[in-house]
Amino acid sequence: MVKSTIVVRASDALPLAATVDDEQIEQALQEHKQQAKLIFRRITPNAEPRCSIESGQYTLHYLIADNVVYLVIADKSYPRKLAFSYLDELSKEFAVSYGAKVDTVRKPYAFVGFDTFMAKTTRLYQDTRNINASNSPLDKLSDELQDVTRIMTKNMEELLWRGDSLDRMSHLSTSLRSESEKYRKAARNINIQAMLRQYAPIGAVVFIFIILLWWRFS
Repeated sequence: MVKSTIVVRASDALPLAATVDDEQIEQALQEHKQQAKLIFRRITPNAEPRCSIESGQYTLHYLIADNVVYLVIADKSYPRKLAFSYLDELSKEFAVSYGAKVDTVRKPYAFVGFDTFMAKTTRLYQDTRNINASNSPLDKLSDELQDVTRIMTKNMEELLWRGDSLDRMSHLSTSLRSESEKYRKAARNINIQAMLRQYAPIGAVVFIFIILLWWRFS
């Protein structure tokens, strides 16, 4: 089943809209909503546009379109095809209703009115048994559902590990740059000292010769 949906701006993870969850679901998904925030922070311009991230009994599916991230938390058994078809419907409606305003808003949940459409669409996709119901609006999905075999699937542990690894590599890279700068300065000083030792005697002789010439002809 579809449990909760969050819409954020991809460039800075600003929340734009979210479903209104009841207290029971809110408590059950508290940890996974924190994980969703982590996912939003991990998203970069080069991130996969569609991805499923498994976390315990739930899977977090996200879709990126036009600088907006649509993420749904669903049961792990919920079909990925339905999850991404659901996200596709949200992205199309959101683009029509608010697409032109996405880059200009500054306050969180500026498009709270989108909850009405999300709630209606969530009810439509809530139960996979709807697919087989007679005269169901989901009947048409049999020919329209996208092929999800190429959508990347990860797990939350991998994402956390990658994040920790990237942070560690960033720290190491900074340290290496600092040490490299120190070595360059030290090498420059050594080279200057070597040049002084090599040419100082010659310079001294030339200096004395100039002094003698000046004294001789003055």
